[in-house]
Amino acid sequence: MKNDFDIIVIGAGPAGTIASCKLMKEGFTVKILEKMEFPRFVIGESLLPHSMDYLDELDLLKCIEDQKFQLKTGACFYHNEQRCDFLFKDQYTKGWDYTYQVKRADFDNALAKETEKKGADLEFNAEVLLVENGPAQQKVKYLNAQKEEINITSRFVVDASGYGRVLPRMFDLEVKVPTPPRGAIFSHFDDSKRTEEDGRNIFIHAFNNNTCWIWSIPFSDGSASVGIVGDASNITHYAENDGAGFKKMVADFPGLSGRYDNVEYKFEPRVILNYAVSVKQLYGEGYILCGNSTEFLDPVFSSGVTLAISSGYKAATIVSEHLKGENVNFEDYSIELKKGIDVFRSYVNGWYNGTLQTIFFSDKTNEVMKSQICSVLAGYVWDETNPFVKKHEKALSTLAKIIEM
Repeated sequence: MKNDFDIIVIGAGPAGTIASCKLMKEGFTVKILEKMEFPRFVIGESLLPHSMDYLDELDLLKCIEDQKFQLKTGACFYHNEQRCDFLFKDQYTKGWDYTYQVKRADFDNALAKETEKKGADLEFNAEVLLVENGPAQQKVKYLNAQKEEINITSRFVVDASGYGRVLPRMFDLEVKVPTPPRGAIFSHFDDSKRTEEDGRNIFIHAFNNNTCWIWSIPFSDGSASVGIVGDASNITHYAENDGAGFKKMVADFPGLSGRYDNVEYKFEPRVILNYAVSVKQLYGEGYILCGNSTEFLDPVFSSGVTLAISSGYKAATIVSEHLKGENVNFEDYSIELKKGIDVFRSYVNGWYNGTLQTIFFSDKTNEVMKSQICSVLAGYVWDETNPFVKKHEKALSTLAKIIEM
């Protein structure tokens, strides 16, 4: 068995597979250690168009298209009786005008299989126990499916372990975030009542004075992901008595018009609490973090997979340059990644403090501004020709104040 590689990647989710494919494209050998067996369920099922750029660049689009996922052409936001549509074809940035709504078990598995085909040594049921860093060699110990401890080495380690957050926990890198503790409760439902229009885009509806919101994500197999996000205390309440409060809310929610009343649940409601988390640093001697190992903000704008894919690509790019002997500054990676995260952060904060509702549901928001905001919602958060990216926080607050005058 081969036990020495150029790069060891921890995690076979989108960040890990994208990083692996980019590194292999640059001529490196890659070992992927994935703790779970695929396919496996994970939440985060709505992609953004910017993800398509990376999938296309790495010749991964066909394996995704072959899955026949539900087409996503925009997002629909609701508040009380008002509705605001953002269609990706109308966005400011020149980019993809569609993407997909995906069951992550199928999406992640398709990427993992294709990454294997491209040459990655991918091992499932491989739990990383220890990582020892050094200037030239990294030592990794893991437990394989037969419960044997295996030792392997590499020149570099990429942590794409997602919610597992292997290196942040191992190296004490985790830090708390200043946002209030929030959570989510969700399930998959039969969605046979949906209209053709319902099937095109994600549905997001704020309620409880913007402290909570409900999502509905249609899938191509006639089911849908439905969930509620809100303060941890509210989510705990919805989860009581086997999710009775959640089930009633979904069945009766006015904006859904009975779409999920008396329909089949694919599984009992699941809960995630206190999901927002960050880290002290994104890299260190012999390692780099990408995907949810870095930071997870909030699911409201479906940024998770896009940030995972983009950070996996950016991390692999700078690691490749480093291993090829180029003079790189890993802080450039941190600065670049945090730019995009901070743009999304401003929009997440604006969602919960009501700024975005003021903008979204006003007839004073002109089409140019709306197209620029649409580009952010499409994931193009590094396009600094867009004023709603370059001066994201100020642009949103200023526009909201003008509207309220």
